[in-house]
Amino acid sequence: MFLAEGIPAVLCGIAVFAILRDGPAKAPWLTDDERNWLRNELAAERAALGEASHSSLAGLRNPRVWVLGLVYFGILVGNYGVGFWLPQIIKGLGNLTNFEVGLVTALPYAAAALTMYLWGSHSDRVRERTWHVALPAFVGALGLALSASWSDMPVLSLAALCLCVMGCYSALPVFWTLPTSMLAGSAAAAGIALVNSIGNTGGFLGPTIVGFVSDATGSFSAALWTLAGFVAAAGVIVIALAPRARTLVATSESPPP
Repeated sequence: MFLAEGIPAVLCGIAVFAILRDGPAKAPWLTDDERNWLRNELAAERAALGEASHSSLAGLRNPRVWVLGLVYFGILVGNYGVGFWLPQIIKGLGNLTNFEVGLVTALPYAAAALTMYLWGSHSDRVRERTWHVALPAFVGALGLALSASWSDMPVLSLAALCLCVMGCYSALPVFWTLPTSMLAGSAAAAGIALVNSIGNTGGFLGPTIVGFVSDATGSFSAALWTLAGFVAAAGVIVIALAPRARTLVATSESPPP
């Protein structure tokens, strides 16, 4: 399974290294008009960042980057906590075979795939980012809390888990517009790497919390309440960061040629 997942990623990495060009000027598939438009757009975005430093070290020292890492951490605690244990949670909701558990497990992610697209499109259309991260985080936390409260009602508990996955996954694509709205150049690359590193520790903590708390209490309810707290905290932090964040990533509304 790991080979099947890893080999395409390695091949894509090789293809990107061979095909991707370092800037519009080196992209042979663009026309002159398209190259000029992209140069102007990139210049406008850099100008909108004002005096933001472009150095890698500045990206690592920027306190907002660390705060964004905490936001990502909180979302991933809930995301991975549910993701790793969802089949076992569903198994405990009723008398289902392993095949049926697999089918039911797919439902929250199918719903999340649709909401991710619709929510991201809405964020682009209204040109707002902060609340498009915070609101789905709160929805994800609510889904976890409701699932914990309705643990004795399998259908409602599963519906609440669907709500949780939809919220957490919808927050992620919009979230990644925030680091690039605050950083430029090498600072953006270093800052994004730091945010990713901090956040992915939540991928370890989330499943660990679920396992530890569920073993200690004998049910998943307390674990889900704990995860809900982390996800809700992520929404609160991103709102607190909002006054200092530039929520509009693109400053030019001119369409490409």
